[in-house]
Amino acid sequence: MYLNQDLTDKIVVVTGGSAGLGEQICYEAAKKGAIVVVCARRINLIGKVKEKCEELSGKPAFSFQLDIADPENVEHIFQKILAEAGPIDVLVNNAGFGIFENFIDTDLSVARNMFEVNVLGMMVFTQKAAIQMAERGTGHIINIASMAGKMATAKSTVYSATKFAVLGFSNALRLELKPLGISVTTVNPGPIKTEFFDKADPSGEYLASVDLLVLEPNKLAKEIVNAMGTFKREINRPLIMEGAYRLYTLFPHLGDLLAGGLLNKK
Repeated sequence: MYLNQDLTDKIVVVTGGSAGLGEQICYEAAKKGAIVVVCARRINLIGKVKEKCEELSGKPAFSFQLDIADPENVEHIFQKILAEAGPIDVLVNNAGFGIFENFIDTDLSVARNMFEVNVLGMMVFTQKAAIQMAERGTGHIINIASMAGKMATAKSTVYSATKFAVLGFSNALRLELKPLGISVTTVNPGPIKTEFFDKADPSGEYLASVDLLVLEPNKLAKEIVNAMGTFKREINRPLIMEGAYRLYTLFPHLGDLLAGGLLNKK
């Protein structure tokens, strides 16, 4: 069982790679000589990310318009990746979205779509990648979950539910795939300074209220890329939120006070 941290000429596929954390992961992988495949819905942006990756790596890069919630489209794009780029060495499941509002006010069609994007679509892509990785006896799957999947707060009911699902899925998948030479890493970030919050919290008040906890996407991306080719279990940032989660687990009533007060800024 062997993984190689050298990303030179490795095929690194990033979903949700048109902006934010996904975009920065693409660039950091390209800097390490990877052949980057950027997938996202916004075709006007993925071409620019592809071009910059080629500049950074000096190697070909690829971009494909992907609707992760559409299984037929996932199958089509997966086959195009294999045909045009080659077998996937690293898959980063980054595509996802969230909306922060009280559950009783939530349109459940939005909740259904959130599960289709954040969970079910991710599973479809992951299964296809895992099958071909297992055939080769090597590979790395990195799932971008969230601290919301470890410690839920008010107004994140549906989003937290999707990320709890991603976390549970990843933990079981890690056990299944490790004997096959495939690593599964879960990334659990707190709030990141990206356009994710343009949709999740259009007012901008949440990011402002948790300014000291907000992560820079380029720094987190570098840490994620540095973990590629390892059997690292999790990346949890910021550390203060990981500490709060551990406290939450040990002392759930105190944890509810934290989640309902100190960490509840939505």
